[in-house]
Amino acid sequence: MNSFIGSKDDHLKELIESLLNEASIVINGDQLHDIQIHNPQFYSRIIQEGSLGLGDSYMDGWWDCERLDIFFHKILRAQLDKKVPNNLKNIIRIAIARFRNFQSKKRAWMVGEEHYDLGNDLFSLMLDPYMQYSCAYWKDAENLEQAQQHKLDLICRKLDLKPGMKVLDIGCGWGGLAEYAAKNYQVSVTGITISKEQQKLAMERCQSLDVNILLTDYRDIYHQFDRVVSIGMFEHVGPKNYETYFNVVKGNLKQDGLFLLHTIGSNSTMLNADAWTSKYIFPNGCLPSIENIAHHSSGKFVMEDWHNFGADYDLTLSAWYERFNEIWPQIESNYSERFKRMFSYYLNACAGAFRARDLQLWQIVFSPEGRHGGVQVPR
Repeated sequence: MNSFIGSKDDHLKELIESLLNEASIVINGDQLHDIQIHNPQFYSRIIQEGSLGLGDSYMDGWWDCERLDIFFHKILRAQLDKKVPNNLKNIIRIAIARFRNFQSKKRAWMVGEEHYDLGNDLFSLMLDPYMQYSCAYWKDAENLEQAQQHKLDLICRKLDLKPGMKVLDIGCGWGGLAEYAAKNYQVSVTGITISKEQQKLAMERCQSLDVNILLTDYRDIYHQFDRVVSIGMFEHVGPKNYETYFNVVKGNLKQDGLFLLHTIGSNSTMLNADAWTSKYIFPNGCLPSIENIAHHSSGKFVMEDWHNFGADYDLTLSAWYERFNEIWPQIESNYSERFKRMFSYYLNACAGAFRARDLQLWQIVFSPEGRHGGVQVPR
């Protein structure tokens, strides 16, 4: 019996080893991207649990890698994620997603409670002064702070903001864009969030400005705005709600207005997110595809511009990871070592995915009926 188990484990090790070799990754090798195995059960766990097992086993200390970002870049460029057999849990999850609305009004609040409410101490120290938790724009920027300010100004210029305009910010985060737009473009901003911690800090940040921060779901907004903007929130909307989302935006936007959507994008149309990411980072999240956005905006908006700067997210995530390591001594008493491994895994896995061009970052400008003469969109 023991010899049978041993031979099975050896077979699984050979299978994983063969796959990793396709990505030039060596088990217990001496390169920065090589994987160091500490628990022999690692191999069976990966086969049985897929991406969830890979992430969980890292959090459990079963393996290490000095440069996780390079590790994931190599895995995704070699398309190993498509070569590992689907495990039963993932298949069941995908099947359920076809029928269940994971981003219903009731469930939508989960991501605020489980991720964005992790602690303002973490995010205020890790992020830039405007606390932008979305992709920065690194064109002509030398550091994270500059890149995030360039992103904020790019958004304001794409929206062609003018003094006195009323702006709706769907998923306003900690109020960074609301503050920047109100202060530099003299507009009135209504920001909405589903995170109590975000609302609290955003209100403090914008208390002297013409900004109102509401703790509410996007489906409960009924007003008229000159401009609508949504930064890093569409990833939480979900396929069952895309139609509703675009209807809400159209219903709240004046006929001569503009809408800017800033979202991470998937190269293929999916019904659910990566199992590990959904469990630990963004509950119920799902990345949209070009097909998703085109289909559900069709008949409601004219697409004036589509801008992809996904490669900049690699730089942004790498900067966040560097800062996370720098600030860890200041916050480690509030978090566990397991949390540190989880957050490090998340930042590096995402950096590797954007570097491999497996994920994209889109800024899309829409108008309700098409602007006469078109829209001159800055870069």
